Amino acid sequence: MNHASRKPLDVQLPPLLVTRVFKAPRELVFEAWSSAEHLQRWFCPALFSVPEARIEFRAGGAFDICMRSPAGEEHWTRGHYIEIVPHSRLVIDMQVLGQGPEALFRARLEVAFAVEAGGTRLEVMQTFTPLDPQAVPMIQGAPQGWSQTLDRLEQEVARMGAHSIVHASFCIERVYAASRAQVFRALTDPVAKAKWFTGPEGFTPLAREMDVRPGGRELLKGRWASGLVTTFEATYHDIVPQERVIYSYAMYLDERKISVSLASFELKSAATGTRLVLTEQGAFLDGHDDAGSRERGSAHLLDALGRSLQ
Repeated sequence: MNHASRKPLDVQLPPLLVTRVFKAPRELVFEAWSSAEHLQRWFCPALFSVPEARIEFRAGGAFDICMRSPAGEEHWTRGHYIEIVPHSRLVIDMQVLGQGPEALFRARLEVAFAVEAGGTRLEVMQTFTPLDPQAVPMIQGAPQGWSQTLDRLEQEVARMGAHSIVHASFCIERVYAASRAQVFRALTDPVAKAKWFTGPEGFTPLAREMDVRPGGRELLKGRWASGLVTTFEATYHDIVPQERVIYSYAMYLDERKISVSLASFELKSAATGTRLVLTEQGAFLDGHDDAGSRERGSAHLLDALGRSLQ
């Protein structure tokens, strides 16, 4: 049976309301809900873990999280974001599965973030629709589960707010069926670079500047579908036409600096065109260890560069 077609039980369960005040800025508490990296650290009760999570932080985007019990049993919560109002409100529709593919219950989660006493007042409202009798005791235990989960959120927010640096490096190679002159132009010409150096669907550029020379600067600022604003600010240090480009850059999430990196592009002749090598060393700041997402994002951009050359 498809879990979406199961009929609700004739059981009325009251909604759950939990509040907690965090000694942290509202932007930071909101950010802890915005990525798989953060949610895997805290979105489960005590003694549980989150081995897998897939988060697409936009309205309609996936909210899929696997919780593993101390006994090793895995329960998936599968849903999607209904509403995202940056720093103030989230609405998530979800279904909690049992050991099989069928849903045990549906839930609607509404989260409000408000500034209070120099920190953040978090209000979690959850309404339940049970689909299976075994869901009833699970739902009745939700207050304790959420209390423990918010304890973990408190620890994650404290970790995010602490001053720290996590270092990471990666190297990505691509071979393009194009000349070195064409690839170099895609890296250094403003019109050519704008064809591939941008955000995903729903990304709206707010500012774009590019001055490719030693000491020159580049800026790309844009708003994601979720409303969050990212800023890329780069300074060029060394340029050898058709051979290499070396630059450093800082990334911002809204007004918060999250990383500083040194990157280089090397262009080499290949049998079928040009081999491009991107090498990057990054310092991720104050809890923004990206768990490899920067490397994956860079790989997607290089794939987009290849498509722009076709």
